[in-house]
Amino acid sequence: MRILVTGSKGQLGRELIRVLAVDHEVGGTDLPELDIRDAAAVARLVGEMRPEVVIHAAALTDTRRCEEEPDLAHQVNAVGTGNVALACREAGAALAYVSTNEVFDGRKGEPYLESDEPNPVNAYGRSKLEGEKHVRSLLDRCWVVRTAWLYGEGDNNFPMKILAAAERGELSVVTDEIATPTWARDLAAAMASLVERPAYGVYHFTNSGECSRYEWAREALRLAGREDAPIRPTTMAEYQPFPPKPPYSVLRNEAGARLGIELRPWREALGERFAALREG
Repeated sequence: MRILVTGSKGQLGRELIRVLAVDHEVGGTDLPELDIRDAAAVARLVGEMRPEVVIHAAALTDTRRCEEEPDLAHQVNAVGTGNVALACREAGAALAYVSTNEVFDGRKGEPYLESDEPNPVNAYGRSKLEGEKHVRSLLDRCWVVRTAWLYGEGDNNFPMKILAAAERGELSVVTDEIATPTWARDLAAAMASLVERPAYGVYHFTNSGECSRYEWAREALRLAGREDAPIRPTTMAEYQPFPPKPPYSVLRNEAGARLGIELRPWREALGERFAALREG
Protein backbone atom coordinates (compact mmCIF):
# COMPACT_ATOMS: atom_id res chain seq x y z
CA MET A 1 0.00 0.00 0.00
CA ARG A 2 0.91 3.63 -0.39
CA ILE A 3 0.70 5.28 3.06
CA LEU A 4 1.19 8.88 4.16
CA VAL A 5 2.12 9.63 7.80
CA THR A 6 1.57 13.12 9.20
CA GLY A 7 3.65 14.13 12.20
CA SER A 8 6.43 11.95 10.82
CA LYS A 9 9.14 13.63 12.93
CA GLY A 10 7.43 12.90 16.25
CA GLN A 11 7.95 9.97 18.60
CA LEU A 12 5.15 7.93 17.03
CA GLY A 13 5.67 9.20 13.50
CA ARG A 14 9.27 8.00 13.36
CA GLU A 15 8.26 4.54 14.56
CA LEU A 16 5.38 4.37 12.06
CA ILE A 17 7.73 5.18 9.19
CA ARG A 18 10.15 2.52 10.40
CA VAL A 19 7.65 -0.30 10.74
CA LEU A 20 5.52 0.50 7.69
CA ALA A 21 8.49 0.85 5.32
CA VAL A 22 9.13 -2.90 5.60
CA ASP A 23 6.03 -3.81 3.58
CA HIS A 24 4.62 -0.58 2.16
CA GLU A 25 5.47 2.53 0.16
CA VAL A 26 5.56 5.19 2.87
CA GLY A 27 5.81 8.96 2.78
CA GLY A 28 6.00 11.30 5.76
CA THR A 29 5.30 14.97 6.36
CA ASP A 30 5.59 17.33 9.31
CA LEU A 31 6.32 20.93 10.22
CA PRO A 32 7.70 23.05 8.67
CA GLU A 33 6.99 21.34 5.35
CA LEU A 34 3.26 21.05 6.05
CA ASP A 35 1.04 22.95 8.47
CA ILE A 36 -2.19 20.95 8.75
CA ARG A 37 -4.07 24.19 9.49
CA ASP A 38 -3.54 25.09 5.80
CA ALA A 39 -6.41 23.25 4.12
CA ALA A 40 -5.19 23.98 0.58
CA ALA A 41 -1.69 22.69 1.32
CA VAL A 42 -3.07 19.52 2.91
CA ALA A 43 -5.38 18.87 -0.05
CA ARG A 44 -2.55 19.48 -2.50
CA LEU A 45 -0.16 17.06 -0.77
CA VAL A 46 -2.71 14.27 -0.39
CA GLY A 47 -3.96 14.83 -3.93
CA GLU A 48 -0.44 14.60 -5.36
CA MET A 49 0.61 11.54 -3.37
CA ARG A 50 -2.73 9.70 -3.72
CA PRO A 51 -2.18 7.45 -0.68
CA GLU A 52 -4.48 4.55 0.02
CA VAL A 53 -4.17 5.25 3.75
CA VAL A 54 -3.23 8.35 5.75
CA ILE A 55 -2.11 7.92 9.35
CA HIS A 56 -2.69 11.24 11.06
CA ALA A 57 -0.25 11.47 13.97
CA ALA A 58 0.39 15.24 13.76
CA ALA A 59 -1.00 17.10 16.76
CA LEU A 60 -0.35 19.72 19.39
CA THR A 61 0.29 17.40 22.35
CA ASP A 62 1.74 19.92 24.82
CA THR A 63 -1.20 19.87 27.23
CA ARG A 64 -0.05 22.96 29.11
CA ARG A 65 0.19 24.97 25.92
CA CYS A 66 -3.21 23.67 24.83
CA GLU A 67 -4.72 24.95 28.08
CA GLU A 68 -3.00 28.32 27.76
CA GLU A 69 -3.83 28.65 24.04
CA PRO A 70 -7.12 26.77 23.52
CA ASP A 71 -7.73 28.46 20.16
CA LEU A 72 -4.40 27.11 18.88
CA ALA A 73 -5.27 23.64 20.20
CA HIS A 74 -8.59 23.84 18.37
CA GLN A 75 -6.99 25.02 15.13
CA VAL A 76 -4.37 22.24 15.10
CA ASN A 77 -6.13 19.27 16.66
CA ALA A 78 -9.68 19.90 15.47
CA VAL A 79 -9.60 22.10 12.36
CA GLY A 80 -6.32 20.62 11.14
CA THR A 81 -7.68 17.10 11.54
CA GLY A 82 -10.79 18.14 9.63
CA ASN A 83 -8.56 19.37 6.81
CA VAL A 84 -6.79 16.00 6.68
CA ALA A 85 -10.12 14.15 6.71
CA LEU A 86 -11.51 16.30 3.88
CA ALA A 87 -8.38 15.71 1.81
CA CYS A 88 -8.72 11.97 2.38
CA ARG A 89 -12.35 12.07 1.27
CA GLU A 90 -11.39 13.88 -1.93
CA ALA A 91 -8.53 11.47 -2.64
CA GLY A 92 -10.45 8.32 -1.71
CA ALA A 93 -8.04 7.46 1.10
CA ALA A 94 -8.82 5.79 4.41
CA LEU A 95 -7.70 7.65 7.54
CA ALA A 96 -6.28 6.43 10.85
CA TYR A 97 -6.46 9.18 13.48
CA VAL A 98 -4.39 9.06 16.67
CA SER A 99 -6.41 10.24 19.68
CA THR A 100 -5.96 10.11 23.44
CA ASN A 101 -7.15 8.77 26.79
CA GLU A 102 -7.70 12.39 27.76
CA VAL A 103 -11.02 12.46 25.91
CA PHE A 104 -12.36 10.84 29.12
CA ASP A 105 -12.91 12.53 32.49
CA GLY A 106 -11.36 9.69 34.53
CA ARG A 107 -14.30 9.31 36.90
CA LYS A 108 -15.53 5.90 35.75
CA GLY A 109 -13.25 4.04 38.14
CA GLU A 110 -12.60 1.13 35.75
CA PRO A 111 -11.05 0.82 32.29
CA TYR A 112 -12.79 2.71 29.51
CA LEU A 113 -14.31 0.80 26.61
CA GLU A 114 -14.28 2.05 23.03
CA SER A 115 -18.05 2.60 23.35
CA ASP A 116 -17.89 4.75 26.50
CA GLU A 117 -18.99 8.37 26.19
CA PRO A 118 -16.08 10.85 26.21
CA ASN A 119 -16.14 13.85 28.54
CA PRO A 120 -12.76 15.66 28.46
CA VAL A 121 -11.62 17.83 31.39
CA ASN A 122 -8.96 19.90 29.61
CA ALA A 123 -8.44 21.82 26.37
CA TYR A 124 -6.19 19.14 24.90
CA GLY A 125 -8.82 16.44 25.39
CA ARG A 126 -11.56 18.66 24.01
CA SER A 127 -9.57 19.49 20.88
CA LYS A 128 -8.71 15.83 20.25
CA LEU A 129 -12.35 14.82 20.71
CA GLU A 130 -13.36 17.47 18.18
CA GLY A 131 -10.82 15.89 15.83
CA GLU A 132 -12.43 12.48 16.37
CA LYS A 133 -15.84 13.92 15.50
CA HIS A 134 -14.53 15.52 12.30
CA VAL A 135 -12.99 12.24 11.17
CA ARG A 136 -16.04 10.12 11.89
CA SER A 137 -18.49 12.60 10.34
CA LEU A 138 -16.50 13.09 7.14
CA LEU A 139 -15.32 9.54 6.45
CA ASP A 140 -16.79 6.07 6.46
CA ARG A 141 -13.37 4.46 6.06
CA CYS A 142 -11.60 5.54 9.22
CA TRP A 143 -9.98 4.21 12.38
CA VAL A 144 -9.83 6.28 15.56
CA VAL A 145 -7.00 4.97 17.74
CA ARG A 146 -6.86 6.24 21.33
CA THR A 147 -3.66 5.75 23.26
CA ALA A 148 -2.13 6.96 26.53
CA TRP A 149 1.11 8.12 28.12
CA LEU A 150 3.15 7.73 24.94
CA TYR A 151 6.94 7.68 25.05
CA GLY A 152 9.60 6.92 22.46
CA GLU A 153 13.04 8.02 21.36
CA GLY A 154 14.42 11.34 22.51
CA ASP A 155 14.19 13.29 25.75
CA ASN A 156 10.73 14.85 25.43
CA ASN A 157 8.81 12.17 27.31
CA PHE A 158 7.99 11.29 30.91
CA PRO A 159 10.68 8.64 31.60
CA MET A 160 13.48 10.85 30.28
CA LYS A 161 12.15 13.89 32.14
CA ILE A 162 12.10 11.85 35.36
CA LEU A 163 15.75 10.86 34.88
CA ALA A 164 16.72 14.46 34.19
CA ALA A 165 14.82 15.66 37.26
CA ALA A 166 16.50 13.00 39.40
CA GLU A 167 19.84 14.60 38.63
CA ARG A 168 18.59 17.88 40.07
CA GLY A 169 17.26 16.58 43.40
CA GLU A 170 14.16 15.12 45.02
CA LEU A 171 11.16 14.31 42.85
CA SER A 172 7.47 14.57 43.75
CA VAL A 173 5.19 12.39 41.61
CA VAL A 174 1.47 11.75 41.98
CA THR A 175 0.09 8.37 43.05
CA ASP A 176 -3.52 8.95 41.98
CA GLU A 177 -3.22 9.67 38.25
CA ILE A 178 -3.50 6.21 36.69
CA ALA A 179 -3.30 5.05 33.08
CA THR A 180 -0.91 2.92 31.00
CA PRO A 181 2.54 3.87 29.64
CA THR A 182 2.73 3.05 25.94
CA TRP A 183 5.90 2.62 23.92
CA ALA A 184 5.61 4.31 20.52
CA ARG A 185 7.25 1.31 18.85
CA ASP A 186 4.55 -1.06 20.12
CA LEU A 187 1.76 1.34 19.17
CA ALA A 188 3.21 1.75 15.67
CA ALA A 189 3.30 -2.03 15.17
CA ALA A 190 -0.33 -2.33 16.30
CA MET A 191 -1.43 0.46 13.98
CA ALA A 192 0.50 -1.03 11.07
CA SER A 193 -1.44 -4.24 11.57
CA LEU A 194 -4.75 -2.40 11.91
CA VAL A 195 -4.54 -0.34 8.72
CA GLU A 196 -4.11 -3.49 6.65
CA ARG A 197 -7.71 -4.43 7.53
CA PRO A 198 -10.97 -2.69 6.62
CA ALA A 199 -12.22 -3.07 10.20
CA TYR A 200 -13.08 0.59 10.68
CA GLY A 201 -14.09 2.06 14.03
CA VAL A 202 -12.71 3.14 17.41
CA TYR A 203 -9.77 1.33 19.03
CA HIS A 204 -7.96 1.55 22.35
CA PHE A 205 -4.28 0.70 21.91
CA THR A 206 -1.95 0.94 24.90
CA ASN A 207 0.52 -1.45 26.41
CA SER A 208 -1.37 -3.69 28.82
CA GLY A 209 -1.76 -3.20 32.54
CA GLU A 210 -1.97 0.02 34.51
CA CYS A 211 0.04 2.10 36.96
CA SER A 212 0.25 5.48 38.61
CA ARG A 213 2.64 8.21 37.53
CA TYR A 214 4.57 7.42 40.72
CA GLU A 215 4.90 3.72 39.85
CA TRP A 216 5.97 4.59 36.31
CA ALA A 217 8.63 6.96 37.62
CA ARG A 218 9.93 4.38 40.11
CA GLU A 219 10.21 1.75 37.38
CA ALA A 220 12.06 4.15 35.06
CA LEU A 221 14.53 4.99 37.82
CA ARG A 222 15.03 1.28 38.61
CA LEU A 223 15.71 0.42 34.98
CA ALA A 224 18.18 3.31 34.77
CA GLY A 225 20.02 2.09 37.87
CA ARG A 226 18.87 5.09 39.88
CA GLU A 227 16.81 3.38 42.59
CA ASP A 228 18.63 5.55 45.12
CA ALA A 229 17.11 8.75 43.69
CA PRO A 230 14.80 10.39 46.26
CA ILE A 231 11.20 10.39 45.05
CA ARG A 232 8.28 11.55 47.15
CA PRO A 233 4.73 10.30 46.53
CA THR A 234 2.12 13.04 46.35
CA THR A 235 -1.49 13.45 45.21
CA MET A 236 -3.14 15.49 42.49
CA ALA A 237 -4.98 17.50 45.16
CA GLU A 238 -1.63 18.45 46.70
CA TYR A 239 0.25 18.87 43.42
CA GLN A 240 -2.64 20.57 41.55
CA PRO A 241 -1.55 19.66 38.01
CA PHE A 242 -2.07 22.20 35.25
CA PRO A 243 -3.97 21.49 33.14
CA PRO A 244 -6.39 19.25 35.07
CA LYS A 245 -5.96 15.54 34.34
CA PRO A 246 -8.36 12.59 34.35
CA PRO A 247 -7.47 10.61 37.50
CA TYR A 248 -8.16 7.13 36.10
CA SER A 249 -8.06 6.85 32.31
CA VAL A 250 -6.98 3.27 31.63
CA LEU A 251 -8.16 2.14 28.18
CA ARG A 252 -9.46 -1.38 27.61
CA ASN A 253 -8.62 -2.90 24.23
CA GLU A 254 -11.70 -4.88 23.22
CA ALA A 255 -12.03 -4.01 19.52
CA GLY A 256 -8.39 -4.68 18.69
CA ALA A 257 -8.28 -7.88 20.73
CA ARG A 258 -11.12 -9.27 18.60
CA LEU A 259 -8.80 -8.84 15.60
CA GLY A 260 -5.88 -10.43 17.44
CA ILE A 261 -4.10 -7.09 17.98
CA GLU A 262 -2.88 -6.86 21.57
CA LEU A 263 0.06 -5.02 23.11
CA ARG A 264 2.43 -6.50 25.69
CA PRO A 265 2.65 -5.44 29.37
CA TRP A 266 3.93 -1.92 29.95
CA ARG A 267 6.82 -3.01 32.20
CA GLU A 268 8.16 -5.35 29.52
CA ALA A 269 8.01 -2.63 26.87
CA LEU A 270 9.69 -0.07 29.15
CA GLY A 271 12.39 -2.59 29.98
CA GLU A 272 13.17 -3.09 26.29
CA ARG A 273 13.31 0.66 25.74
CA PHE A 274 15.84 1.08 28.56
CA ALA A 275 17.86 -1.91 27.35
CA ALA A 276 18.15 -0.16 23.98
CA LEU A 277 19.30 3.02 25.75
CA ARG A 278 22.03 1.12 27.59
CA GLU A 279 23.25 -0.39 24.32
CA GLY A 280 23.48 3.07 22.83
